Amino acid sequence: MRRAWPWFALALAIALADQAVKALVQASLSPGQRIPVVPFFDLVLVFNKGAAFSFLASAPGWQTPAFLAVAAVASVVISVMLVREPGKRMLAAGLALILGGALGNAWDRASLGQVVDFILLHAGGWHFPAFNVADSAITIGAGLVIVDGFLHREAPHEG
Repeated sequence: MRRAWPWFALALAIALADQAVKALVQASLSPGQRIPVVPFFDLVLVFNKGAAFSFLASAPGWQTPAFLAVAAVASVVISVMLVREPGKRMLAAGLALILGGALGNAWDRASLGQVVDFILLHAGGWHFPAFNVADSAITIGAGLVIVDGFLHREAPHEG
């Protein structure tokens, strides 16, 4: 258990950083306001009641408790995996990033009923859906977990 604490600390740091940046963005921008940073990246304050890429954003309201329940279950499963496999560094780092991102977005859902998004990537009239630090951590973490799965595949057992 003690070997897993650094991974839980990383998850907490991600969640806290996510919340700090979201607070800064909310204090600095009005909803819908866009500030160009570079030609392909703007800061924008938008609220998302849905999941990734605004999936189910227009649902009548049941999605918030459902997404909170999914985040709670995923957090427990990820925590168990971190305690069981703290020495698998790539896997544990990926799981910690996913956990931190899930906690950051769950905090928004629990306190605001929606998630604060503020990073907008675009080019040539194409816009990627706005996202946040937590979403980035989840995406990078999932990538690490997938890569770890390919690098550490076990040979099939012959019976």
